Formats: sequence, C-alpha cells, structure tokens
Amino acid sequence: MAKIVVLGGSFGGLTAAFELKRLLGKKADVTVVSDDDRFVFLPSLPWLIMGWRKSEDITLKVSDILRPKGVEFVHDAAKQIDADSSKVVTAKGKELPYDHLVISTGPHLAFDEIPGLGPDKGYTACTFTLNHAIKTGETWKSVLENPGPIVLGSSQMVSCFGPSYELAFEMDAELRRRKMRHKVPIIYLTSEPYLGHMGVGGLGASKTFMEYEFAERDIKPIVSQAIEEVTPGEIKLKDGTKLPFKLAMIAPPFKGVPAVMPLGNPRGFIPVDKNYRHTKHKNIFAIGVAIA
Repeated sequence: MAKIVVLGGSFGGLTAAFELKRLLGKKADVTVVSDDDRFVFLPSLPWLIMGWRKSEDITLKVSDILRPKGVEFVHDAAKQIDADSSKVVTAKGKELPYDHLVISTGPHLAFDEIPGLGPDKGYTACTFTLNHAIKTGETWKSVLENPGPIVLGSSQMVSCFGPSYELAFEMDAELRRRKMRHKVPIIYLTSEPYLGHMGVGGLGASKTFMEYEFAERDIKPIVSQAIEEVTPGEIKLKDGTKLPFKLAMIAPPFKGVPAVMPLGNPRGFIPVDKNYRHTKHKNIFAIGVAIA
C-alpha cells in the first residue's frame, strides 16, 4: 500500500487528501499533517473582522471530517522534510515515511522582514489567520467607537491581495451605514503597480473597475510602494512618506514555511512542473501558495 503524506489542513491539503483517498481507496494510506486541528473557512475571515461571523461559524475540527473518509490526521507541525530518504519529521519528533508527499502548507507570514509589522510583535493588523482576524476585529470595534484613519493593503513580497480589497469596500460601506464615513479617512496602500493588478497582471477590467469604485467611495490609493517600518500609529514608506493610522491592516511579505524552505527557491517556494511535481524530487508535489 502506497503511503501518501499531505502537509497542510486547509483547502488545498484537504481537497488533495479527500480526492486521493476517493480515487485510490485501499491502494493508499493517506495522512494529513497540520499544526492546527481546525479547518478555517478563510474567505469568511473578513466577515469575522466586520462582526458578521463568529469563530464557530467558520471552523470545523479537522479530525472529525477526515476520519469518516479513512484519512489519518497528525496534529503536529512538520519540522523537516528529508527528501532523500522520503520522510517527514514533525516538531514532536515523529517520523512519517512516504512514497509520495503533497506540500500544501500555504505561506509563512514574514512579519519580521519589516520592522513594526504584524499583530504579535508589531503595530499592524492582519486577516490571514483566525487568531489574527479576531484581534483585528477588536481593533475595528475601537475605530467605530473612536474614529480615526484606516490604512489597508499589502506590503512588498505579497501574493494574495483579495482580502484587503474586500475589507476596503466592506469598511467603507459599514462606516457609511453608520453615517460616520467622513470621520474615517481610508487609504489603500499596496505594492501593486496599479489598482486591481492582484499580482497577476490584472483580472479582466479590474484596473478600471477598482480605480472607478475607489474614486466613488473616496478611498485614496497609494500604489507601487514599499514599507520601510511601522511605529505606533504611523507607517513610514521607503520614499519617506508617513501615513498615520488608527487601524492599519497590512498583508505581510510571504515566504515558504521553514519545513519546506530547503526544497524551494530563495524565498522557499516550491518549483514545480506543469503537473505540480517538484522539478528535482519526482515523488513530491506542491499546490497552492506554496508553489513558486
């Protein structure tokens, strides 16, 4: 029986595990490894920030949804991948041999690359994890109680821009509903060369659409910028511009998670061929944000 190990318990990892088990049945032993025992419906994190959802509305216990499908779950972080001997070593020291490995870890959020960035050791909010979104929701409530400037967007080296755009529109709409939009300037700060670029050169008429809608809503865009540092209540850009804020929700730089870094490019993202197979290790596959 083939042993297949899947790293990651979010959309990519669970989809891969379910499909592999469905297609291979008893021909394969499928194991999912994740340091989080919750599946989080990530597209709803902006709604959680806005107060429109609660944590229990958007989470499921991973083991509960894998077990009925005959998929094993290891609640632990991958620490190292030994590609030569085809095994994964977890943070708790467990060794998981594999015939095939699927990497679906998502990105490492590299807040430390910009001084003062991030909700844990810095001064900015984030929407990419459940815990960060909960914390951002509390900051959003403080803006509603004591209005001040909002800065939304993405720093340099980001590859996921959608949530920041969504929150810009949602916060604008909610502030207008409360008849307090005039008290809260909104700036959209991004490393993209133009609005609607999304890191992929745009999507249809996204540039024209975003420029028009931002102008209609008085959301000020600042594009093609990099952040130098963040201090309490202020973002300093590399060109010297300073942006004050009451709430700054900035997507951090992305890189590969530490366990897969040695298999990747200088940023730790996995090089793959047209079939998502690692370009060197033919029994390793990667999907989602983890790929180069």
